[in-house]
Amino acid sequence: MTVKTTAPKIEDRTARDYVGIRVQTPMDKMPDIIPQLIDECADWLTNKGITPKDAPFMRYYVIDMEKELDVEIGWFVDEKLSGDDRVNVVTLPAGKYAALVYTDVTQGIEGNKVLIEWAKENGIEWDAWDSDRGHAFASRIEIFLDGPEDDPDPTTWRTEVAIKVAD
Repeated sequence: MTVKTTAPKIEDRTARDYVGIRVQTPMDKMPDIIPQLIDECADWLTNKGITPKDAPFMRYYVIDMEKELDVEIGWFVDEKLSGDDRVNVVTLPAGKYAALVYTDVTQGIEGNKVLIEWAKENGIEWDAWDSDRGHAFASRIEIFLDGPEDDPDPTTWRTEVAIKVAD
């Protein structure tokens, strides 16, 4: 199956504050962890009187597909907040990002691959490095533009993947 994507592009993005819950987990646990942490972050915001805005997203800090991923699930916020021992308040760095949107939540690996291959073909380098835990990123996110509240069919859901380009 060929993944459906928009054309990759490079764009300047401003720094954005967000709240998130960071976990380390094997890849096979992601389908359970993502909705759980989206809801937990949304509830945390709601309990502070803040309605979650925009779309929830996932930030990849370190990827080792064979072992575990170091990820954070969160929501962007405009309010100045303080985190706690479960929820972090973090800033996504400003800079140039390469991005595209893929359709079908089950095609995440393939959607990311399209962006990564496009970058290679165009001589684009990521703001990333190898660490003792895997491949680390200054900023790599997937924004869940659609979800079950929009359509029960996950093959229609759109997700933006964006990776910070090296300065």
